[in-house]
Amino acid sequence: MANFTAFLDASVLYPAPLRDLLLELAVTDLYRAKWSNAVHEEWISALLRNRHDLTRERLERTRDLMNAHVRDALVTDFEDLVDVLELPDPNDRHVLAAAIKGRADLIVTANLKDFPAEALERWGMEAQHPDEFLSHQFHLSQPVFLRAVKTVRLRLKNPPKTVEEYLDTLQMQELLALVKEIAAYDQFI
Repeated sequence: MANFTAFLDASVLYPAPLRDLLLELAVTDLYRAKWSNAVHEEWISALLRNRHDLTRERLERTRDLMNAHVRDALVTDFEDLVDVLELPDPNDRHVLAAAIKGRADLIVTANLKDFPAEALERWGMEAQHPDEFLSHQFHLSQPVFLRAVKTVRLRLKNPPKTVEEYLDTLQMQELLALVKEIAAYDQFI
């Protein structure tokens, strides 16, 4: 079992391609993923605002599957911490509070400006962009990582994606360093 824990912010759960890869890596036990119901509500609400083809029922099913399949991921009872935390946007304090309660090593977020190092240091926490986080995960165990990438790619059916198309999808998620690293292993993806 993994001994490294990452709290996933709504910004990395919102885009399905990024969410799928992060979850597959968590299921393989390369790392432990954590999130909260408040984070779920953020990414679900944002998707419903921006994607009228999706329904709350469908997204809540995704949420329920995430909670069921990623061991001990849901962090609860952190609300008492929220008021003592300081971040540039007070609406992000719940993320830091849940990360602290969940004993995360870091917060994975696309919004690094919302989690400045000086505000997180006090709590022994740091924030990482998903590109940096995933690149680190790749270096921890290339075979496990590449199998996870292949599993996610092969699961895509509507439409299916070639390796090149899937790498393009990851690039569109701003995972430029990761794609540069794994592209050389295309025969395993």
